[in-house]
Amino acid sequence: MVSIHAHQRQGLVCLKCAVQIHPKVMNKSKSGKPVVGIIMGSDSDWPTMKAAAEACSEFRIASESRVISAHRTPHDLSEYATTAHQRGLRVLIAGAGGAAHLPGVTAAFTTLPVIGVPIESKALKGMDSLLSIVQMPSGIPVATVAIGGARNAGILAVQILAVSDEDLHQRLLQFKSRLADESRAKNRSLQ
Repeated sequence: MVSIHAHQRQGLVCLKCAVQIHPKVMNKSKSGKPVVGIIMGSDSDWPTMKAAAEACSEFRIASESRVISAHRTPHDLSEYATTAHQRGLRVLIAGAGGAAHLPGVTAAFTTLPVIGVPIESKALKGMDSLLSIVQMPSGIPVATVAIGGARNAGILAVQILAVSDEDLHQRLLQFKSRLADESRAKNRSLQ
């Protein structure tokens, strides 16, 4: 009988298994290759991190997701981050809980923008993760979103990519317009 890793049951990818992420979450970019890499230290982070993949998909941006641990598989992380640019990735999103070294170590290995997502922990409710990610040393920046803020990480990745993509910029303008319309509708419902 073949053993199935827990992350395979959830549809994630680890470097050793090379199993594809949920096809419904991943859409193709113009080139057909992922341009956003989403990594997390454990498959238990996927319920939070899938919001980043869904945000990318919403804007028709291809992403890939991997389980890579800064502590348990540091050599895999080094390989992933140092080769990300040549493989066509343009932005990396790293979710981590507890000591939360994954985003910072990823940023140390690459010149690509790295967005950190603090994962809520049981002991300190994610404050440990937030502080670990946001307190990076000078020269190794990591953009950090709110605890559990994977959707915003995905949208920030889209905004970074839109700097050099006018079509994507227009889709973001439409998105912002929809947000404004929704807010105005909520205001009208209170009147």
